[in-house]
Amino acid sequence: MVDLNADLGEIPGDLALMEVVTSANVACGGHAGDDETMRAAVTAAAAHSVALGAHPSYADRAGFGRLERGEPPEQVAREVAEQVERLAALGEVRYVKLHGALYHRANADEEMAAAILDRLPVRHVLAQEGALTRLARREGFSVTLEGFCDRGYRPDGSLVPRGEPGALLSDPDEVLAQAIRLASSFGSLCLHGDTPGALEFARRVRAGLEAAGIAVAAFS
Repeated sequence: MVDLNADLGEIPGDLALMEVVTSANVACGGHAGDDETMRAAVTAAAAHSVALGAHPSYADRAGFGRLERGEPPEQVAREVAEQVERLAALGEVRYVKLHGALYHRANADEEMAAAILDRLPVRHVLAQEGALTRLARREGFSVTLEGFCDRGYRPDGSLVPRGEPGALLSDPDEVLAQAIRLASSFGSLCLHGDTPGALEFARRVRAGLEAAGIAVAAFS
């Protein structure tokens, strides 16, 4: 069994993926999202029995949260908590997945990871293995590890950085093959809602997983 998650509430039309995924990481005002888009996402998640997760980030709309800002951990942790609480005021948030540059910083920077966990109002995190997941387990959080269907991997298991050749997979067959390959190693598989063709990728991946005998269900 594996969960299928997507980063949603980021661009117009991406909530269509709610028909396919089992968990939704909803942008909550940092890199994208506002009360209207969050409310729409909460409603769609409930309508499709999709688990609701918060997707906080650096407060960086201009860079879509994908630029490292080097801000102090305490400041960032406070902003993350405020974003999660903003979404939680609209619906039950079951887990948190950081976004973009902050996702990667918290995986590598123990000081940042500790500051975020200390303020986090939800005690289940979705992430790659790293500083955040190690500290989360130590502090008694639930942890789910994720793999990426639509991102390129380096031989060491790290993601190819965005902007480099091979960072984004564009062939639906390649995306599906990677999803099936990763399903045995991770509790959740991610598709990015802002990737061109995301809805078709999601449909292909879900159908392909189920055809391979892999049940698709929310982890939380």
